[in-house]
Amino acid sequence: MAMDRQGTGLAIIRMSVGVFFIFEGLGKWRWFADSSILANQLAGWQHAVAPGSASAAYLERVAVPFVGVFARLVPLAELCSGIALVVGFWTPLVAGLAFFMALNFLFASGALFKYSFLSNPYGLPVLGSTLGLAIGGTRLPWSIR
Repeated sequence: MAMDRQGTGLAIIRMSVGVFFIFEGLGKWRWFADSSILANQLAGWQHAVAPGSASAAYLERVAVPFVGVFARLVPLAELCSGIALVVGFWTPLVAGLAFFMALNFLFASGALFKYSFLSNPYGLPVLGSTLGLAIGGTRLPWSIR
């Protein structure tokens, strides 16, 4: 039986990105009990982004008013998506959701619109790998579904 080199490569990326999201979620476990941690991060982003920018509007209208929801949803989503990616459960769907979750953070922080985004390890590597898995992550080796 010949080895599926492309599938194996994508499976390694899938599992690596999954581990990344698991540890991102574990790093935010305190948000479940204390949403002020995220609120402080969002306040810092509000001061850093340009007034009147799309990021500022998003923070003001969506992120800050719902900080209590996001403080619980984000770590849970990162943990669940990380586990799903590691085991290969619904990879295209989960990777697509993880892509938009990462994009949301980069947009809200204003990092998406800076030159430094191109060398940000949370930027192109995470967005590129999750988008690639969302597009081509079907029937990969070592997947449960």
